[in-house]
Amino acid sequence: MIVYFLRHASAGQSKPNPVQDAKRPLDKEGIEQCGYVGRALAAMDVQVDAIISSPLKRATQTATLVANEIGHDSTLVISPALQPTAKFEAFRDLLNKHAKQDAIMVVGHNPNLSQFLSLLLSGGATDRAADLKKGAVARVEWDSRTASVLNWCLTPKAIRAIYDTAAKSSRPKTSRK
Repeated sequence: MIVYFLRHASAGQSKPNPVQDAKRPLDKEGIEQCGYVGRALAAMDVQVDAIISSPLKRATQTATLVANEIGHDSTLVISPALQPTAKFEAFRDLLNKHAKQDAIMVVGHNPNLSQFLSLLLSGGATDRAADLKKGAVARVEWDSRTASVLNWCLTPKAIRAIYDTAAKSSRPKTSRK
């Protein structure tokens, strides 16, 4: 199964009150990041069977905005296995629950989303093999019986740089012979 790891986009400063922090929305930059990431995924023809999000507002907003960009029209799945306090065992159970699907996207928070990605990539050896920046997306081939493989990881900053470079290019496109 393909698993797309998407860390929620920029949402400003965290709030000291956990109840208020759970309701913290994306900021202007975060909404822009979702657009860049979603359009890049759409350009790569990314299709998923399910998008599963943390219940926190900034994660559900990220999931919804990216889902719109890639044309995903199924209902967003909310899972406590992706909230900031979730443990790897709950995340692994979530993957096993969706294992028959071809591709899913999980939307969550750091530090645990990066830790979950690291544990999958390292076969459980370390939880520090990867660090997802805000709005970053990683594509992983996951199989519960073998080691996972990272295919690629993109940050909104890298995607924006690619867009800007392509837009500035005055060189006409020609076919190669």
